[in-house]
Amino acid sequence: MRWCEPGGRSPRPALSGFREALGGQGFTEIQTPKIVGTATESGANVFALDYFGGPAYLAQSPQFYKQQLVGVFERVFEVGPVFRAEPHDTVRHLAEYVSLDAEFGFITDHRDVLAVLRSTIDGMLSAVASRAGGALERLGVTVPEIPVDVPVLHFTEALKIAGADPEEPDLAPADERAVGEWALREHGSEFVAVEGYPMVKRPFYTHPQPSDPRWSNSFDLLFRGVELVTGGQRLHRYSEYVAALEARGESAESPAYSSYLQAFKHGMPPHGGFAIGLERFVARLTRAENVREVTLFPRDLHRLTP
Repeated sequence: MRWCEPGGRSPRPALSGFREALGGQGFTEIQTPKIVGTATESGANVFALDYFGGPAYLAQSPQFYKQQLVGVFERVFEVGPVFRAEPHDTVRHLAEYVSLDAEFGFITDHRDVLAVLRSTIDGMLSAVASRAGGALERLGVTVPEIPVDVPVLHFTEALKIAGADPEEPDLAPADERAVGEWALREHGSEFVAVEGYPMVKRPFYTHPQPSDPRWSNSFDLLFRGVELVTGGQRLHRYSEYVAALEARGESAESPAYSSYLQAFKHGMPPHGGFAIGLERFVARLTRAENVREVTLFPRDLHRLTP
């Protein structure tokens, strides 16, 4: 039995809210391996380990698995640890954190993904507000509302608002803060979505913007001026994956991709998904200055104990 506070309240309402919000939308919870045979799921560095005399890695993301399982269950989500060997020493990065992942099929584009994300975060915020009143009062935390219509900016517009170089391929932390301030000032929203990031900055499985393939059908959701969620539409045809990998000098038949892409040979629906970092969500909610303040046993560039 899951431990609960007196009165049956979950000690982790944000996590419970995530599960309940997606369960109520017909999603199936899955559990995927955290020891994997390839190191190509994202651009992040990986932790290598010895696996009975052969190479293996700690999973950076359940991305490949959750996409394949869309073809089985249509709507899936996972709560589990992910591992990033990125040499970041910042207030927002951890080497191990809890990732709240979702993936689902039969979408039109990334805006469908954003709509499900919006309802999911609304469920998480509602769960925190209803089940953690005492903690919120002690910490002086006010739970915000996520608007029914989250403000959405194209990446190029976000650069203009931030006063950044129009040739920049990504938003710097200062740019994210400027966009967050704009959303609060112009829309009264502590949430804002930036869509259309350059394809060169997105993983190979990202679907391009049909009207202009320089840009992607993906987005980041910013919460109080910090990136909280990355999501978007994925490619779903095998031929598209072959072309996307070849454009990056790789092969769909390589061991890194062949088992993953088997599902696409047999047909997959248009699909997409997102991932939320639980610790970063709690840090933004409580206005903690450092994500380590809301992590029981942080793992970062310098810490491996206790």
